[in-house]
Amino acid sequence: MLPVLVNIASLLAGLVLMEGVAWAMHRYVMHGVLWNWHRSHHEPAGRGPELNDLFGLVFAAIAVGLFWAGAKPGWSPLWWLALGVTLYGVLYALVHDGLVHRRFPFPVRADRGYLLRLVRAHHLHHMTRGRDGAVSFGFLLAQDPERLAAQLQRRRQAP
Repeated sequence: MLPVLVNIASLLAGLVLMEGVAWAMHRYVMHGVLWNWHRSHHEPAGRGPELNDLFGLVFAAIAVGLFWAGAKPGWSPLWWLALGVTLYGVLYALVHDGLVHRRFPFPVRADRGYLLRLVRAHHLHHMTRGRDGAVSFGFLLAQDPERLAAQLQRRRQAP
């Protein structure tokens, strides 16, 4: 029973902790040293591939490495952690690419509740075209859009 609980905890840890990893990557890497990849996501574009999509491949490669390591005897929690990371990636694709940016047909509309909050927060993130001054770097957890809008306004007014 204990190994099952450890595996479930590993899956949940991978799923939950990825929001923090994704936030930090988005804030400090995508809007930092790898802005040249992420810039494509902040520029008006069609629905085709963006250079920014390479980040998905990087995260997928990390998950594949965890699956590989977790397939070894005695290392199954890593396999379940990789499954949590992968589930986060699926949710990210559905919410960010499907719901928010409509990069593929998505059956859900964000007309109220938390989904609308996610969409509004991410659209506020896109109010800046450059790498600096943006707000809201999370993907599945969104701050209050009114507070984000006020923060964005303060940043624009700062000298």
